[in-house]
Amino acid sequence: MARRKTENLTPLELEIMHVLWEVGAANVQTVQQHLERELAYTTVQTMLNILHRKGKAKRTLKDRAYFYKPSVSRSQVVGQHLSDIVERLFGGSAESLVMSLVETKHLTPEKLERLQKLLEENREGKK
Repeated sequence: MARRKTENLTPLELEIMHVLWEVGAANVQTVQQHLERELAYTTVQTMLNILHRKGKAKRTLKDRAYFYKPSVSRSQVVGQHLSDIVERLFGGSAESLVMSLVETKHLTPEKLERLQKLLEENREGKK
């Protein structure tokens, strides 16, 4: 089965992408040093190659080492994962997602107030 370019990233792929988003262009060793957990050099190298194959990272050869940088933004990946969650868990209803966040207390009254202000600013910006 062919891989879709829009497929979601695994938790480890996301960890590595976070490093690339924070550090910028980096070789395997640099990525390995910035990860919060210890992973073998070859594991990091394999994951970077997978990200390259998936089209999530670009690589360039400098001297004898590849340097990887993100080819997708953090907001693109977040949007893709959110769309997938809304579709799979909430039948495409973003409202159901928000209601679930309120019911499980992930959205506190303070966060809801900030959200309301953002919505108002967004409405005013469209006028």
